[in-house]
Amino acid sequence: YTLDSPLIETSLQLAEYAKPSFTQGRSVTDTVNDLMQRIYRDFTFDPDFTTLATPLASVLEHRRGVCQDFAHLAIGCLRSQGLAARYVSGYIETLPPQGEEKLVGADASHAWFSVYIPEQGWLDFDPTNNIIPNTQHITLGWGRDYGDIAPLKGVIFGGQNHELEVSVQVECLTN
Repeated sequence: YTLDSPLIETSLQLAEYAKPSFTQGRSVTDTVNDLMQRIYRDFTFDPDFTTLATPLASVLEHRRGVCQDFAHLAIGCLRSQGLAARYVSGYIETLPPQGEEKLVGADASHAWFSVYIPEQGWLDFDPTNNIIPNTQHITLGWGRDYGDIAPLKGVIFGGQNHELEVSVQVECLTN
């Protein structure tokens, strides 16, 4: 998890973006938390900007993307500093605004990242929501990048103009 992967290549630009978070005397946990917060502040969630093929350099340049882009960005930044980081694929339970009912099927597939911290192990961070994942995050798997743990893979034969529609319902059964 320290080497480049098919969708995440370390670069001088990623190292430069990461650099302000890596201040002397700061713990690895605090450093990664700062990086997560900076990505949350500096980048705009824009589901129309990227596709699976959008290069990470474009996400960094335009400061927009989706959860997988933000996870890839953080991983690239961390690997550029020599840290082991991995892509996490799963689901997140979305909570409705105060006083409103939860919509059925409104939850979503989601991506975040983990960093390996000696003496502690793997710690998860969610730059899209600026939080440390908790019980609302459900991990399906880990990989070097999205390509290792895509939530859906396959081939469709025949016809034209296919469109996949998916809804997810995450519900806490215990309190």
